[in-house]
Amino acid sequence: MRAEVQNSDENYRTPSAAVEKNGPTRTETPGQARTNEPGACEKCLRRGWLLGVLSTRLEYRCRDRGRLLELLALDDQELLQAVGGRRREELKARYERFDPQNIRRAEGVEAVCRHHRCYPRALVGAEAPHMLNVAGGVERLRELGTAPTVAIVGSRRATDYGMEMAKSLARGLAASGVTVTSGLGDGIAVAAHAGALEVQGGTVAVMDGGLDVACPARRRALYARVRQAGCAVAEPPCGCAPRRWGQTTRDRIIARLAWLTIVVEADEAPGELAGARMAQALGRTVAAVPGRVTSPVSRGTHALLIGGAHLVRGPQDVLELLYGMGVPPRMGSRVDLARQATPARQTARQAQAELEPRLHATLERVGAGRDTPDKLTGAGENAGEVLLALSELELMGLLARGDGGRYVPRDALPAGSVR
Repeated sequence: MRAEVQNSDENYRTPSAAVEKNGPTRTETPGQARTNEPGACEKCLRRGWLLGVLSTRLEYRCRDRGRLLELLALDDQELLQAVGGRRREELKARYERFDPQNIRRAEGVEAVCRHHRCYPRALVGAEAPHMLNVAGGVERLRELGTAPTVAIVGSRRATDYGMEMAKSLARGLAASGVTVTSGLGDGIAVAAHAGALEVQGGTVAVMDGGLDVACPARRRALYARVRQAGCAVAEPPCGCAPRRWGQTTRDRIIARLAWLTIVVEADEAPGELAGARMAQALGRTVAAVPGRVTSPVSRGTHALLIGGAHLVRGPQDVLELLYGMGVPPRMGSRVDLARQATPARQTARQAQAELEPRLHATLERVGAGRDTPDKLTGAGENAGEVLLALSELELMGLLARGDGGRYVPRDALPAGSVR
């Protein structure tokens, strides 16, 4: 029986009294008839423009995430009244003169509002974004939304262990037909997208600013790959610089899109656990990857596990959770989900199963924390043999090289696998 994670943070309360459990709601908001017409309606385009105009004022209110979420749930006139300040009348006059032709546009970016059939059904609701800007195609976004979606989130200051775990989870899930979603900042988010793209899987990057300005230069290559194979989406309009209030909109979208949110590494800081807290507030399933008890970036994940989050060791655990939540029939049976993998992953698993005892022993010692040549040779092992074993394991794709000359297992080693 799946244990529900209780919300323990009032800062992440949802304005709605209804709690959405076991995945995204499948009901339409009253009065919102869906259309096949492309783009977004004028009313929703005006809402996007308004968020851009009020960006600086929303920034002042972003420290209280609960209050910010309440503001974003207001209709346009209420929002203007709440945050317009001394410029309220001027902003109302500009609002009345709004012309969709004056909206800033970017190449390859489309708009889709909640009245359109391609708008993600998981986001339908009074507190959901009125409109999304989409890079990669609204039709592709609709297709990705028909598959179970898992969010892989965590610290921007992830360790080598956390990065490899995020990649491994994303690879296995994407290979099994699951859509992976995350932000596009440093750390865990980047590793999640990279892992899904390794197997040409579906991935959705949620940005905290306009799609034409939110991606940092160091992530442009990855951003281009995400747009080519999946989608990037944002609630802030094009031209709206990334701000802290945009991070809250990003986390809100990720939490609503995902059937399951997995925190790989995180400190206990509110910002690093924002996605998990919002998912908890929605009644969604939350899971966490355990780490070293001495690591600061494992404090948040351990706190979630103590609070009732599901423990995840690899893709198989996630697929088991999804199956228990009622994966759509088109995804296949439990056995099919567990066995699906790309030839590259099958080759790696076969190599792991056929390892010589000396290589198995080295792989287990690295997984136990003896992750440098010096640590491995400290107990009297021959340095040449250790270096040879590390090189062989790296060539087989079972170890990755981390910072400072450390090695990290690319996948969890099955219990009792040493011969």
